[in-house]
Amino acid sequence: MDTPTPIRRAGRATPYLFLAPYLVLFGVFVVLPALYGLWISLHDWDFLLPRKPWVGLRNYQNLFSPESRDFGDFWQSMKATGLFTLFSVPFLVALPLLVALLLNREFPGRTFFRAIFFAPYVLGVAVVGVLWRFLLDPNIGLINNMLSASLPWTTDLPWAWVSLVGMTVWWTLGFNAIIFLAGLQDISRELYDAAKVDGANRWQQFLHVTLPGLKPVLLLVLTMTILSSANMFGQSYLVTRGAPANETRTAIMFIADTGLRTFRMGNAAAMSYVLALALLVVSAFNFRFLRQEDT
Repeated sequence: MDTPTPIRRAGRATPYLFLAPYLVLFGVFVVLPALYGLWISLHDWDFLLPRKPWVGLRNYQNLFSPESRDFGDFWQSMKATGLFTLFSVPFLVALPLLVALLLNREFPGRTFFRAIFFAPYVLGVAVVGVLWRFLLDPNIGLINNMLSASLPWTTDLPWAWVSLVGMTVWWTLGFNAIIFLAGLQDISRELYDAAKVDGANRWQQFLHVTLPGLKPVLLLVLTMTILSSANMFGQSYLVTRGAPANETRTAIMFIADTGLRTFRMGNAAAMSYVLALALLVVSAFNFRFLRQEDT
């Protein structure tokens, strides 16, 4: 039996040495906070009080009990999160794909337009929120002034949802477009040439060459977009402030308010884990559905 030499042992350890910095950071900034948050969710945790009584699963049970303090508000915020995700994800997948298809062609100034589409994404959410708050203000907003109208962009439905979805698409469209563009450039031109020889038109080439070639990228973009949309906070907080009547107050916004304003950290932690579990289920279904189509 061949005994591993010190050189072979060192070679086997090399991948783990390269992974070590990431694993340390992942453990410190992801695993430990997640475990600490789970511990907090099992207590009546208030930073202002020295004693944090153990309550077990009561914080979770309260979220499913109609008589509890947080039941109505929490599930209303979950509904708002679901609506925003439902409204925004189709635009944040379809429009970037269309932009990527256009930018994948050869034309003068292509690099300039790529930069233009990606530029808004480098802005922070505070900058984007303040900018669109000024543009959409019902009284002094630039958009109403240009339209000579008084549309309630931030104070009434469905205009508030139109505002939040519209500004989010403007802000993040370029990121998904760049990912799609990278995926398009990995599809071999020989496949398109073969499709042309078989008499396929542009639409048929898109259906039978482009989309199958983009399946892994589409799965990545769709999953990331669903997760980021479900975690929307800054746009609602800065532009609509949850109006009207907390209809646009998302789950993250309500969790932050519960934990940081009323100091009920145990309740807030339980809410965050219920939201995380819901997103885990949606992501698993997303992976399973797209993977089944590949088989």
